[in-house]
Amino acid sequence: MITGELKNKIDSLWEIFWTGGLTNPLDVIEQMTYLMFIHDLDGMDNLRAKESAMLGLPYKSIFTKEVTIGNRVVDGSQLKWSVFRDFPAPKMYSVVQEMVFPFIKDLHGNKESAYAKYMQDAIFKIPTPLMLSKIVDAMDALYDQMSGLQDTDVRGDVYEYLLSKLENSGVNGQFRTPRHIIKMMVELMQPGPDEIICDPACGTSGFLVAAGEYEKKHHKKEIFFDRVKKDHYMNHMFHGYDMDRTMLRIGAMNMMAHGIENPDIEYRDSLSDQNPDRNKYTLILANPPFKGSLDYDIVSADLLKLCKTKKTELLFVDLFIHMLKVGGRCACIVPDGVLFGSSKAHKAIRKELIENQRLEAVISMPSGVFKPYAGVSTGILIFTKTDHGGTDNVWFYDMKADGLSLDDKRAPTEANDIPDIIERFQHRDQEMKRERTEQSFVVPKQEIVDNGYDLSMNRYKKFEYVPVEYPPTSEILTNIRKLENEITKDLDELEKMLKDEI
Repeated sequence: MITGELKNKIDSLWEIFWTGGLTNPLDVIEQMTYLMFIHDLDGMDNLRAKESAMLGLPYKSIFTKEVTIGNRVVDGSQLKWSVFRDFPAPKMYSVVQEMVFPFIKDLHGNKESAYAKYMQDAIFKIPTPLMLSKIVDAMDALYDQMSGLQDTDVRGDVYEYLLSKLENSGVNGQFRTPRHIIKMMVELMQPGPDEIICDPACGTSGFLVAAGEYEKKHHKKEIFFDRVKKDHYMNHMFHGYDMDRTMLRIGAMNMMAHGIENPDIEYRDSLSDQNPDRNKYTLILANPPFKGSLDYDIVSADLLKLCKTKKTELLFVDLFIHMLKVGGRCACIVPDGVLFGSSKAHKAIRKELIENQRLEAVISMPSGVFKPYAGVSTGILIFTKTDHGGTDNVWFYDMKADGLSLDDKRAPTEANDIPDIIERFQHRDQEMKRERTEQSFVVPKQEIVDNGYDLSMNRYKKFEYVPVEYPPTSEILTNIRKLENEITKDLDELEKMLKDEI
């Protein structure tokens, strides 16, 4: 968890951008991402050089003595963060603007890669040498602070805190997914080394990064000691689509910074005909936008066959079914309305999941999960594509706490259901005998069918009513008269005191 001191350093860094004239939060996060990427390139190159030396393997640094930038050849060493940070401000600015930035734009050899495509129109926007010098000093202080913390995930927490500052988050239903919720969903799905993973509304690639980190943690030897599987991991495992080029650019850099060389990150309207992906993926992780409604004419025709609707939250669930291979799995966040909405389209998508696919779990999340952006109530649907049914029982969990307060402050708390959710989901066979009064339980398919395919938690949860015993009416009346007499007595005394003063 990010510390208060670390937040203060990030806030100070953010203020340097704002006072320097960069007031668009998206521009700030984009420029900070570039600089963090440049800093991390230096550290990554040094680490790989040390590892190669220990293993006795040859290693060619990306910062070689001769680096071609445009039409000129320069000394690659001066492109390293650890070198140019000591330059005088004017020279540092010149090196970063004219050499380092063009260098990272052309860093990836594959011109068709996501990184190359979205770095083409990247712009260095820091206006003055003095401002750049202040930013570099502030980032050095930030990284020094990070290095002193034992939390191995502090880099991700810092980036998450930066993303949280995007003031335009929440516009058009596009909410930043909290990082701990992303990690929970990845832990629930336990992706394997042969997965083909997609997020059709990827934003900054949070789900894809978390899935990649899970793979490295749990399947490191299996992936990285096998040439074919390593190639799959680097080039074919991860796929993300979005309609915001800035987000795509940040997402591509985010993936590359986490060691994934060539993710498939593309500009695409996933709901339109420009998305040809059908029966392709083994795992979909997503928090699609809930922006109300679309025009029928921009929605792919095959998505409207199941449920003719303009609501994006329904169309995306339909899309996930189409994009998955048979046997493929999905964990997606949906607004509560998807679980109990009474329209024909709402019922059709729930019926499809239950009758034709295998719906496995519904996790109800508290409304504060997406604060401070929105108080919308959401749930997580987990299902497997079968195209021939298979739903026998559906596991429900009522999440009441996620480790953070459910107000706008989102301060850390001891109450946290996430470890319990992961543990119980992985052992759902032991949940069959749980009572409906408990936080999790299993509901048979037929009961859901009998309730019109309603998937709301409260439809099946039983509430314990504790009887409250009151004293007899006569005793209550006696007590009221006693109080009345005491009040009258006090008023008489007060009135007497006032007369005496006169």
